[in-house]
Amino acid sequence: MSEQEDSTESLHEKIHEEAHQSHGDPKSKWILSVALFTALVSVLAAITGMLSAHHENESLLAQMRASDQWNYYQAKGIKAEIVSAAEKTGNGEKTSEIAKARIEKYKTDQEEIKKSAEAFEKETEEHLARHVNLARGVTLFQIAIAISAISILTRRKFFWYIGITFASAAVFFMIQGVV
Repeated sequence: MSEQEDSTESLHEKIHEEAHQSHGDPKSKWILSVALFTALVSVLAAITGMLSAHHENESLLAQMRASDQWNYYQAKGIKAEIVSAAEKTGNGEKTSEIAKARIEKYKTDQEEIKKSAEAFEKETEEHLARHVNLARGVTLFQIAIAISAISILTRRKFFWYIGITFASAAVFFMIQGVV
């Protein structure tokens, strides 16, 4: 992503340079508007990128927690099987009340652990969905900045309107990622 940030930064600098050069020209006043627009879009892209990275990290953490819970679930199942096998070999197919209670406790624990693991999996999916929407937003913001730069370089407002369209779509994805 550093390459994208570098290219966006150089475009942003070029836009400001062009805006300063045309500051006295009344016909090119809209260039100042485009420059301000790209500055705003750059800020939104930075915020969206930060949120995207946050949700990506939270997704990974939740997935690790889910994995830990599933491992714990398996450990409880193995313990139940060991107790059951030990009782069967020691008492000739009979299991004592204590062993039955322990096995039942392991099974009950497994159900609670399973619910916890599934909750972490759901959390993973939610954070990942937010990350994807926010990443789309960042991409569209960067496209809006590039197209706005083209607008200034070619002095054609049409490209700025296209940039505004991309920025609007990016705001939509940013809102989807936040809500």
